[in-house]
Amino acid sequence: MDLTEKTLQKNYIYKGKIVNLRCDDAELPSGALCKREIVEHPGGAAVLCVQEGKVVLVRQFRYAYGEELLEIPAGKLERGEDPMLAAKRELEEEAGLIADLIPITVLYPTPGYSNEKIYIYEAQNVREGARHPDSDEFLDVVRLPLDEAFALVKSGSLRDAKTITALLWYKSK
Repeated sequence: MDLTEKTLQKNYIYKGKIVNLRCDDAELPSGALCKREIVEHPGGAAVLCVQEGKVVLVRQFRYAYGEELLEIPAGKLERGEDPMLAAKRELEEEAGLIADLIPITVLYPTPGYSNEKIYIYEAQNVREGARHPDSDEFLDVVRLPLDEAFALVKSGSLRDAKTITALLWYKSK
């Protein structure tokens, strides 16, 4: 059975610095017409860095949720940017670390309404660099023992999808 929905018309409602919002006219596999609300996002890149049994995380306030979250170092891709280069940049900017990166996976965090993809990498051959967060970025670097990080995932206290995905991948390897 073909499950493909066909885009008939892309209708942009908002074009912003980070996201665009569309309300498309589409056709379902049955031939029925429908609307599809889509948030276009350039994507992101993230790095799982484990050193001496500790995972490198950043703690920062996330405005959309109104709370501080623990996350692996990550950031938004510039349109057309190579995800691995972005991941290397974010690891150094946020955590002050330089590393070789190995691809882990590509995460689709919200497939119901967004085309965002987050490229997740594992850091290897880690060495010290220099932290230089963006001027509007306020965060603390946290080195958490892996068993504590896994316990936070299990308890539901660690809620960031890319971080949970990376940690569960690490635990399963």
